[in-house]
Amino acid sequence: MVSKNTICLWYDGAALDAATFYAKTFQDSAVGAVHHAPGDYPAGKQGDVLTVEFTVMGIPCLGLNGGPGVPHTNAFSFQVATDDQAETDRLWNAIIGNGGQANVCGWCQDKWGLSWQISPRVLTAAVTDPDPAIAKRAFDAMMTMTKIDIAAIEAARRG
Repeated sequence: MVSKNTICLWYDGAALDAATFYAKTFQDSAVGAVHHAPGDYPAGKQGDVLTVEFTVMGIPCLGLNGGPGVPHTNAFSFQVATDDQAETDRLWNAIIGNGGQANVCGWCQDKWGLSWQISPRVLTAAVTDPDPAIAKRAFDAMMTMTKIDIAAIEAARRG
C-alpha cells in the first residue's frame, strides 16, 4: 500500500468478492494485491484470502477477511456524489440489484452490509441553499424518498 492512511473494512470471507464488485461498479476503483494467510487463523485456513488491497473512487481500502465478529454498521459509509439521474440510478441499481437493500434518503446497503449514500450533487446544493425556505423544501422532499429523484428535488427547490 502506498497510502499512509487506509480504510480497513472487515468481511466474513468475502473481501475479494466485495472489492471486485466495487471495482466494476465505481469509477476510479480497482482491485490491487490479494494476500493469502500464511497460516491458520480464527476465521480461516492457511492459503485462504486474508486481505485484499483495493481502491473505491480513489480511496485506498483494505478488505480483511476477519470473520463474522465485526459486522458493518451505518456508522461508516461511503457517500457518492452523482452528477445526474442516470448515474444515480446506475449506482443505486447496481448495489440493490447485487443483493443490497434500499433505505431512506438515498441510503442503501450492499450485500456485505456496507452502507452507501448515493447523493446527487443537486441534492447537496439544494439542502444547503442559503435561502432557508428552499433548503427546507428540498430537505422535506428528500425525506420522502428512498432513491433520490433529481427532478423532484429540483421541483421542490423551485417551489
